[in-house]
Amino acid sequence: MFSASYLCRNFKLTDMKDLLRLKTSLSEEIEQILNEQVKVEAHSSAIYLAMSSWCDDQGYDFSAAYFAKQADEERTHMLKLFHYINDRGGKAISPEITNVPKDFESFRGVFELALEQEMHVTAQFNNIADKCFKAKDFVTFQFIQWFLAEQIEEEYVARRILEMFDVIGEEGTGRWEIDKHVPKVSYSAE
Repeated sequence: MFSASYLCRNFKLTDMKDLLRLKTSLSEEIEQILNEQVKVEAHSSAIYLAMSSWCDDQGYDFSAAYFAKQADEERTHMLKLFHYINDRGGKAISPEITNVPKDFESFRGVFELALEQEMHVTAQFNNIADKCFKAKDFVTFQFIQWFLAEQIEEEYVARRILEMFDVIGEEGTGRWEIDKHVPKVSYSAE
């Protein structure tokens, strides 16, 4: 390892910022978009938690449990990104979360919002992958691949649940039938 004075003498680093950036292999742009994604994941977690509470209040116990699990998953994704930024020598930023809805218009609307949320997250990760590729940050590009594969499952499950509203219908006991089937929806890549 070279000392800071050696680096300054031999590489003519002109400001402290250049010297400090040597501790990370992340570019400022990649670090910034990863921190933005930390916030997106934290916001998703908070929204899913609000959905869980709303479903619980409405008597949709299985959906409440499903959204609580989704909230935990999104928090796990947030922490995976957070630790990656720090592990690469960057500075992960703990996000401030605002604008989390407390009420929802309908049972179906909750799942429509969930699909919209997942599609937004997929678009965000596609953007990150594109920027990583352009910046030739192939380490982060490879890291992001896990999230992109995860998004296939997330969108698939959200779409299948929404299809139940059309197949089963919401009349009579339809919503409670849908609620009972929510935890059974899964994705298999095989």
